[in-house]
Parts: sequence; C-alpha cells; structure tokens
Amino acid sequence: MDKRITDDFEVLRNVLPPRIRDAVDEVGNTSQLLEIVLDLGRTPAARYIDSEYLLSDREVTEEDLRQLLDELGEFDDDNRAGIERSLHRISAIRNRRGKIVGLTVRIGRAVYGTIDIIADLIETGHSVLIVGPPGVGKTTLLREAARVRATRKRVVIVDTSNEIGGDGDIPHEAVGKARRMQVSQPDRQHEVMIEAVENHNPEVIVIDEIGRELEAQAARTIAERGVQLIGTAHGNSLENLMLNPTLSDLIGGIESVTLSDDEARRRGTQKVVLERRTAPTFDIMIEIQARDRLVVHVDVATAVDAILRNRPQPAELRERDSTGVIHVNVYIPEADSRSSPARLGVQLQGARRDLNAHHVRGTRENGITRDQMRDDLAQFGRRDLSPVSVYAYGVARNRLEQAARRLNVPLVLTDDFSDAQAIVTLKTHYRRRPRLITDGEKRGMSIYVLRANTVTQMENFLVDLFRLNGRKDLDPFGQALQEAEQAIRRIRAGEDFIDLKPQVSQIRKRQHQLARQAHMHSASVGDEPRRYVTIFRDA
Repeated sequence: MDKRITDDFEVLRNVLPPRIRDAVDEVGNTSQLLEIVLDLGRTPAARYIDSEYLLSDREVTEEDLRQLLDELGEFDDDNRAGIERSLHRISAIRNRRGKIVGLTVRIGRAVYGTIDIIADLIETGHSVLIVGPPGVGKTTLLREAARVRATRKRVVIVDTSNEIGGDGDIPHEAVGKARRMQVSQPDRQHEVMIEAVENHNPEVIVIDEIGRELEAQAARTIAERGVQLIGTAHGNSLENLMLNPTLSDLIGGIESVTLSDDEARRRGTQKVVLERRTAPTFDIMIEIQARDRLVVHVDVATAVDAILRNRPQPAELRERDSTGVIHVNVYIPEADSRSSPARLGVQLQGARRDLNAHHVRGTRENGITRDQMRDDLAQFGRRDLSPVSVYAYGVARNRLEQAARRLNVPLVLTDDFSDAQAIVTLKTHYRRRPRLITDGEKRGMSIYVLRANTVTQMENFLVDLFRLNGRKDLDPFGQALQEAEQAIRRIRAGEDFIDLKPQVSQIRKRQHQLARQAHMHSASVGDEPRRYVTIFRDA
C-alpha cells in the first residue's frame, strides 16, 4: 500500500500572523512540523518531531493572537477550534477572566497507507483499542482505519473534538465513506455514542479519546450489541490502563480477593490477590511506542490474566523499517511492581478456606525473578511434568483443555472416576455435597474447588495442581498443615489414627485447630523437642 500524506499546510499558513508565517517559511521542513506554540509575552516556537526552533526574538503580543483568532471560528467548550474542512487544530489557553493568552497550533495530517501495519487486526471484526503517548499518531491511525473499514462496512465516527473528520459540517475526505457525528459538548460523548448505535445502524464505530467512566460504560454497551469498536484511550500501555480505575473496564476490570492466612502461607503469596472481573470490551490492544513501532496484544483477556499472575504474556512487536517493510517479532513486557494489590490500596472482606478441598481463589506471585520468568516463558514446553488424571465435575471441559494447552501441562481428563487422581468442581456443586465428592474424600483424593467456570480460575487450578509457581517446597508451616489435612482425609477414608511429625508448639496448636474443625480428636504426645500430634476419629 502506497503511503501518501496530505496536510493542507497552505490553508494553515494563510491564517498565521505574517511574521510567524515568514519565520516558518524560513525554517522550512514543514513535513516534520508538529505544532506552533504562541504564548503571550514569550517568544514563538515551532516544534518538530525531533527538535524545536524559536521563530523570532520578539515576544508574542496580543496583536499576534488577535490576528490569528480573527481568522478562526468560535472555540468550543473544550477550548478547541479548527479550520473549515481541514484537520488542523488550534487549542487555547485562557486566564482567570477567560481571556485567551496562549495558542497551540497543531498540524493535522491525513496519512494514507499507514494502516497496513495493523490491517489484519482491523479486518478481523474484533474491537481494537489504541493507546500511546501524545503525538505518536493515534488519531492518524484511527482516521485511516475508519476510511479503510468504510469501503466494506457501515462506519460511524463519534468525533468529539473534530480531530478525526476535521472542522466544519462537511468531514474531511481522509475519512472516506465513513459518516461523522459531532459532539456538541465533551461531556455528551457517551450519549452520542449510544445515539449512533440506536439511530444509524453502524457495523463499526470509531471513537477518539475515551477518557471518562460513562464513555467506558457506553463502549461496553456498544460492544455487547455486536458492533466493532475501534478507539483510542488515555494511557501508554496495558498495565497503565489496568491501574486506571476509570478506564480499567475497557480491558475487563480488576477485582481483588482476600485469602486466609493459611492459604496465603500455603501459596507463598500476599493476602490480597487480583484477577480480571469480566470479559474485556476490546479484544485487541495496540500500544504505539513510536510512529513505526507498535506492541500488539492480540488477546487482551489472556494478557491481563498473565500480568495479574506476574507471568507476562509474550506480545507481538511490529516495526516498519525505512524501506516500508514490516517486521513482526516476539515482545515480552517488563513486569511492573505497581500492579501489586498493596500499591492499589485494596481492602476487601476476608475469605475462609475450607479444610476439605483446595479452594482456587485469585492469582498469585510466582516467587521468581524477571529473568527467570523470561526463561520460563521461553522453555515452558521442556518442563519435566508427569501427566495427572483429573475428573471434571460440572466444569467446562473445553475451557479446561484450553487452559492446559496455554500452560503446556500434561492434563488428562478422564470419564472414569476410578482412574482419577484428583477432582475439580465448582463451588456451587461442592456445597451440595454430591455422592461423587464424598466418595472422593473417603478415598483421600485431592479435590479442587473453582469459584467460577472461567479460564483464569482453571489456570490457577493447574498452577496449583502441577506446582508451577516456582516454589519446589512449601515452608515448614505449610508442610505441617498439609500433613494434617492429608491425615484428616486418610481418617475419613477409614484409618483409625495418624501420627504426625514432631513440630514446635505453635504449629501443633494449629494442627489441633484443623482437627477440631474437621470434627475429630487430637492429642499431643511425647516430650520436647520430639513432641507430635496424633489425630484420631471421633468416638
């Protein structure tokens, strides 16, 4: 696809004050010009992609500002104005009395042919979210995506600041056949988004600058109606969006689960863990790092879950070289400690761990370094893991198999209960205590309980089952509690008593508590330091 740039710079040049216009002509290189800054009482400046030039030694005067304002229309509520049928944007800075004391003249360009780097993602029909710092070309990419999709689909652009379709009632030719709905006031963007779906029957909606909670909610409503969304949001990366409480719903939202002290010790993690709340509004996310360098998360749900497990998911790195050739490589995001629940200040109600089963809660820290994570991702297929036969009771087998493939673990789902080494079920089924569960407990089988039929919960179950969290051994406290739990299961299966290993008094006290909660008797036997606990069935 040939690349062609249209910037209508001559239209903008004609409205500039004469001395500013002459200075810009003298500097030249307008194809690389980003914006012109005019602040009252300061020297004017022209900002280019990689440099900045002073346009004059004379300070900007009120007359300079007035000359430019006379050529423009009225400023909207967001202090932005434009030039009829062009993509240029002029933004105002006002003093306390509302008087304009500064102007930022942003050069708008229609860049045709740039969509090829993400064309395959746009054409899938999945919703695509674009993020990145200011000035890297998010709106330019969005405009070109609208034009390309409009050749085969019904496309409506919700243009809050007229950046996509330009100023005036007639949209710029760069949007092609796409229709454009303007927004009278920025805080009405969410209403116009819903109006576009209800009134104009679009197949694709293009939105620029999703920045408020109501807009995020409107985006979810639109996506749930089967309309493809292509939009931009305030943020630089996926993790940055996860930490934004206003916009995190775009990528599924984050909720926290509080573990009991024993469960946290057993897992070797902190008490508060995070997991994704629901399905993301956007299926694909594109991080623009530079004009020709993008990081693509082709499955946002998987990427979010991986970050919350502190096992960053490899993404796609797409780069366009100077000859226009696109290169696709593997990109492993860096872990960010800011995603820690403690950093977010989450405070929720505690969760109680049942003694009779392993309750799969949220996510966990894996206790390994960043370099080890990288090696782990690269060499995961070479783990020496033994197959484990599992009986799935009330759990979606297709999702469980999907989770096993994603983690590359040798899970064997069996239909024969007698061949199973473990049982996995849902909390709702476990509470009803069906015969299959009670039979499994009598046999001393491990029973894993999921809160929901989600891939996240299933992956956490597999991490527990195959001990993938990077910790080969439990701490002594965790080992002692696990030994007591195993003893309780063996007694339920028919044994009269079990002698546990010698432990210190604090651990023995906790083992007695486990026995009482299981309605069994226990006693401490022997002398220190070889004193141990015996657990026996209720007489």
